[in-house]
Amino acid sequence: MNDFIEPWLASHTADLSRWRRQLHAHPELARTESATSEFVAAKLRAAGLSPRRLPDSTGLLCDLGPDTGPRIALRADMDALPMQELTGAPYASTVPGVSHACGHDAHTTILLGAGLALSQAPALPVGVRLIFQPAEEVMPGGALDLVRAGVMSGVSRIFALHCDPRLEVGRVGIRVGPITSAADMVELVFTSPGGHTSRPHLTTDLVYAIGTVITGLPGILSRRVDPRTSTVMVWGAVRAGRAPNAIPQTGTLAGTIRTGNHDTWLGMEPLIREILAGLLAPTGVQYQLNYRRGVPPVVNDEHSVRIFEDAIRTLGPDAVADTGQSGGGEDFSWYLEQAPGAMARLGVWSGAGPQSDLHQPNFDIDERALAVGVRVMAGLVLAAH
Repeated sequence: MNDFIEPWLASHTADLSRWRRQLHAHPELARTESATSEFVAAKLRAAGLSPRRLPDSTGLLCDLGPDTGPRIALRADMDALPMQELTGAPYASTVPGVSHACGHDAHTTILLGAGLALSQAPALPVGVRLIFQPAEEVMPGGALDLVRAGVMSGVSRIFALHCDPRLEVGRVGIRVGPITSAADMVELVFTSPGGHTSRPHLTTDLVYAIGTVITGLPGILSRRVDPRTSTVMVWGAVRAGRAPNAIPQTGTLAGTIRTGNHDTWLGMEPLIREILAGLLAPTGVQYQLNYRRGVPPVVNDEHSVRIFEDAIRTLGPDAVADTGQSGGGEDFSWYLEQAPGAMARLGVWSGAGPQSDLHQPNFDIDERALAVGVRVMAGLVLAAH
């Protein structure tokens, strides 16, 4: 049944690199991916397929195979990052301050290739929905917009790949359970009458209160949450005062909370509010908590992981790799609120030389990974049958 994949790759592997370099050189930020979406749509239409743009969105869908029975969704994200590229590659970004430093150009190319390869099959065992998604890089993510637009209607299972620069080309990492974390943002705005540092008893000490929260909130949280949930809170910004002898009137504190457990994520905001009330009541400082929920953790369904493993094994006996849970957030999780599925990590490291991390200005991929990704994504449809 998979005889169509290798012939397609034999004719189009060079195209995959060209397409990816075209997208890489012309990155577009979240919800502005019009040229990217049209590039993909034109390739699909040229192959006789019928892609459709979502209303008021740069998102793109394309259905293949039977209209009845189960339907498998395959998803790729399209947006770039607000980051200057420093790779020096001949196909480097031509847009100042914008680059594909997370591999979404590769994800888009791979899904496009998989869709075109699948279109060459005499018949598909299940229906397939290609989802080209905008705005993964902004929370709570473009996936939530697409779910609200009904893209999961009729979908029985969904899959995605994400570039992994720590994994060698030809290997794909997968695991049962959480593979990414929930990512929420906490911002606190503190207010005080202010005063002289020689007389803290006549006012409320805003800086002391901030310090109490900086150490106290993560500490108490670690005693209130099961450590097996991989929950971590880290502060990233603190601002208060300028003069060493003046207690300031205002201050802010901001950070993130990440957890790999869905139930823990659901109960996190009320727990944070409870801990803060206990910490700050003795200080007398007033505060406002702005709690911004991001995305749930991506929790891979066991049966979907087994389907992924079957597809990956077609690459070779050592292609399936173990992978850990990432502390990063991924809006693919919103699809998993609607149907079971899994995300895997595609090796894009050449196997030699330095390994650049995601979201670094010198991030790039070994383009041999593109054909690997097409084999896996197209193979998922066959393995899911």
